[in-house]
Amino acid sequence: MPVIYKPCQSTIANRSGKKLFYPRVKLTGNVDTNTVAREIAELSSLTSGDVKNVIDNLITVVTRHLQSSESVTLDGFGSFRYALKTTGGGVENATDVSASLAQLMVRFLPACRRNTDGTRSTRSLVDGAKCVRFDQIQGEDIPTLPDDSEEEEEDGGGGALG
Repeated sequence: MPVIYKPCQSTIANRSGKKLFYPRVKLTGNVDTNTVAREIAELSSLTSGDVKNVIDNLITVVTRHLQSSESVTLDGFGSFRYALKTTGGGVENATDVSASLAQLMVRFLPACRRNTDGTRSTRSLVDGAKCVRFDQIQGEDIPTLPDDSEEEEEDGGGGALG
């Protein structure tokens, strides 16, 4: 199944006053932990309950390390780290800086690997993905798309988890 995108017009005009169009991923659904656990169990010798237990413990361990100001790297998957996103203006001197000036966020960066020529890195989670515009899907690959009124994730990587 391809990654489906649709054109989306910016709400902000560019310098010449035009509201340009950009591609935005169109989600076709959501997969929950139980579904992921069941699919991993099908690929392994574990039961879906065993896999669910590992996922639950992974979340606990990752949280523990993030809360200790450590980044967490899962080989072949990516890295998680905390970041502070400023929610308002700054302050004039360093002694007035506090965490209340920002929102604590989890940032995720997919794992990278080098191509065979060693010149370009690619992200493991997007390597091999094919993008198809939603109005150009043909045949049996036509998914049921959720209503556009639902909130969509912003493009651009990173984001809050939890």
